[in-house]
Amino acid sequence: MGIGDKISNKAEELKGAAQEKIGDARNDPGQQAEGQAEQSGAKMKQAGEKAKDSFGDAKDSVTGN
Repeated sequence: MGIGDKISNKAEELKGAAQEKIGDARNDPGQQAEGQAEQSGAKMKQAGEKAKDSFGDAKDSVTGN
């Protein structure tokens, strides 16, 4: 996972958390749900990137690169 991807995904996760908190403060279930969805999407992207990294590491250890 490139550093740019890590930063982008983390920023998206934090944006979602902030949106959820604003929804909490305003008692706005729609905004809360949007924030939660954005956080979930960012976490899924992070998991996918970590899986790619792990696969690459495993491949490198097998091939000796």
